[in-house]
Amino acid sequence: CNPSCSPRLSSALFHAKSFNYKSISLQSPSLRSSVFSPIGAQRSFTQPTPLAADAKDVHLTYVTPSGEKIAVVAKEGQSLLEIAHNNDVELEGACEGSLACSTCHVILPDKFYQMLPEPTDQENDMLDLAFGLTHTSRLGCQVKAMPELEGMEIQLPSATRNMAVDGAKLGHH
Repeated sequence: CNPSCSPRLSSALFHAKSFNYKSISLQSPSLRSSVFSPIGAQRSFTQPTPLAADAKDVHLTYVTPSGEKIAVVAKEGQSLLEIAHNNDVELEGACEGSLACSTCHVILPDKFYQMLPEPTDQENDMLDLAFGLTHTSRLGCQVKAMPELEGMEIQLPSATRNMAVDGAKLGHH
């Protein structure tokens, strides 16, 4: 906290940073799904996308900020965020796909961006907060795999605006 922080805020931040989230033992499933967790903790807030019985495979490639290419096979209907998490691709998704952050920001090739439905006003509001915004930026939680996206390369931005700990490695969701 900086010198302009109130004593109450400074105290709250100190206690939040020192709290051991992993020591919580919650019996109720509804409480387990609403507990706060730090970056790197195992989280499973969102339910997997129900897939159609005839959902087609879609081959996609995530490109990390360092240029590493991670080829994945997705199912039609899954979000780019869900696909990333299922394949250990480091795409944060701090709000778990509820359109309350921009940490699942991805950059798409123009050809594929044009195939997608227009972003909603709510998605555009969150994109305005994204680091490294481009004209083909989207939130990964809002883009669903479809056969027309076969072969698409998804560029991950070099940073997000919501990482709790610099350099934190994300856990599998």
